[in-house]
Amino acid sequence: MEMAIGFSCSVKPSCPLTLTRANPNSTKNSSSLCLAKELLGRSVSYSAAVKRHLHAPLASRHSTIKCSTSATEETAAVEKRSQSRTRRDVRNIAIVAHVDHGKTTLVDGMLKQSKVFRDNQFVQERIMDSNDLERERGITILSKNTSIRFKDTKINIIDTPGHSDFGGEVERILNMVEGVLLVVDSVEGPMPQTRFVLKKALEFGHAVVVVVNKIDRPSARPDYVINSTFELFIELNATDEQCDFQVIYASGIMGKAGLSSDNLADDLGPLFEAIVRCIPGPTIDKDGPLQMLVTNLEYDEHKGRIAIGRLHAGELQKGMDVKVCNSDESSCRYAKVSELFVYENFSRAPVQSVEAGDICAVCGISDIQIGETIADKVFGKPLPTIKVEEPTVKMSFSINTSPFVGREGKYVTSRNLRDRLYRELERNLAMKVDDGETADTFIVSGRGTLHITILIENMRREGYEFMVGPPKVINKKVNDKVLEPFEVATVEVPEVYMGPVVELLGKRRGQMFDMQGVGSEGTALVKYKIPTRGLLGLRNAILTASRGTAVLNTVFDSYGPWAGDISTRDQGSLVAFEGGTTTSYAQASAQERGQMFVGPGVEVYKGQIVGIHQRPGDLALNVCKKKAATNIRSNKEQTVILDTPLTYSLDDCIEYIQEDELVEVTPESIRMCKNPKLAKKK
Repeated sequence: MEMAIGFSCSVKPSCPLTLTRANPNSTKNSSSLCLAKELLGRSVSYSAAVKRHLHAPLASRHSTIKCSTSATEETAAVEKRSQSRTRRDVRNIAIVAHVDHGKTTLVDGMLKQSKVFRDNQFVQERIMDSNDLERERGITILSKNTSIRFKDTKINIIDTPGHSDFGGEVERILNMVEGVLLVVDSVEGPMPQTRFVLKKALEFGHAVVVVVNKIDRPSARPDYVINSTFELFIELNATDEQCDFQVIYASGIMGKAGLSSDNLADDLGPLFEAIVRCIPGPTIDKDGPLQMLVTNLEYDEHKGRIAIGRLHAGELQKGMDVKVCNSDESSCRYAKVSELFVYENFSRAPVQSVEAGDICAVCGISDIQIGETIADKVFGKPLPTIKVEEPTVKMSFSINTSPFVGREGKYVTSRNLRDRLYRELERNLAMKVDDGETADTFIVSGRGTLHITILIENMRREGYEFMVGPPKVINKKVNDKVLEPFEVATVEVPEVYMGPVVELLGKRRGQMFDMQGVGSEGTALVKYKIPTRGLLGLRNAILTASRGTAVLNTVFDSYGPWAGDISTRDQGSLVAFEGGTTTSYAQASAQERGQMFVGPGVEVYKGQIVGIHQRPGDLALNVCKKKAATNIRSNKEQTVILDTPLTYSLDDCIEYIQEDELVEVTPESIRMCKNPKLAKKK
């Protein structure tokens, strides 16, 4: 197996390419930064240098190329003298990337090539996306653990979500690993979520292996992607060692990887080699007192709550008495480990003991929480707790008050709703729940609309019935000034639809700061800094303006001054002013007023939103009106042609509703209605 080549090398006389990150506080290093940027600007020269090195004799490559994170003889000597040591037989890695850059597909290839499955075993695509909701939406929502063996090394792999709304999952998981595989699309390059996950990984001091994925795409531009990624490392103040990252070119769907974009191996061997060589093993204190930080939770009907984390020190044994610690000494308690598991291939394997450095699952502690430490019974001390960024969006949850309450749901009371929401907080650290103005209302705060929408979807599938209000941003007040959250929005759109999209973003108080073309596919990439308020309801509007061709990605940026009033919807709603069953006769006249959400033969109630008004302001109408019967025979029955009603998903409904409207969520139906409490105030 050939030695892989890093993007840049440490400063050595024999190194053919040197790129040093400048320290912004040092004038001495300013020339180095200029040199780095100059080299980045000359991607052709860089590519030529790499290719010359790739085609050099194998012996010379072994003598001159060295991954900066590989352990040297000097560091090995220091480790022997210290109490802690590094395990050489284990690697703990997280795979991070922007959404749709192919990390779950890449994990599929790694699992298949490491012989996790039988040759005749049927394996579906995106193996790690085991949740029904994940498979339906095509995104990763929850982080998953697995492991493979490469030669004599066990590689623990954690697949993480790519969407920015689930960034809390990524922040927790980085506590368990020593390095990350940063997967970047070979055409798009670094995207908003790429920046977020890389920033967190660098703050933890983790080693990074950059995987340029989807290299088989016709419009792939690997030189641009590597240059952009290196610039991103510099912007995020990475250390010189972190900037000296390893680059692997891969095609996850083909199961191939290589050291150059035009010379891929027949398998993912070069990727496995890079992981073993460039990701350091866990530093442990084998003989020290037991310490394990609980980073994730799972639940099993038979085993109860299962705590997952990496063992930092000591040895954990089945049946062992332990101390559960956190920052509050008074709440520390004692417990017993009933069962112990490690991750072997694609499942949990029971073991009698776990050595420090490995990732394991612990059963028997019924009240364990994320962020607590499972420690030695006598000398136990807590590890630093997990910190995640604050939520930016909130929504109100309340009991269902519509006339159809209790028809479809199993859990309809405020007590059911409260118990379920507070149970969600046990594993979802990025979410918050507060009591609302009334006893049957709760305020749920999350990292974004999708973050809360996934919770709503899971609850309705579990049999809950409730109502939710429109999303609102969480503002801050600093020095008597109101600050609101701003996000970086990246829109990839065909150039023919560029005008309407730019106009739409401008109306939402967005400020463009970058625009560039993307390859030969005729699309442009625009980047905006926009208030989070302006993003509410924007996705559907952009899809309409671009005929469904635009791709919108957002990530939280910072808090800034209040941007002013934003109008998110120009049209009103069509509201039913009496209950009953809709008729074709009534719909024929109603559809002249706008677009309908319901067809004939649908049961509706008073106050339900049945369509979109074509003008501003709401309009109450009767969609249950029947044709009057007379004793006069008509010569010809009039033919009624009805338009196909609009079908709105849960996400669409939440984006659509305004301040005085609610979404009624049941296991079988999603309806919109006017808020009766606000109607009474008027």
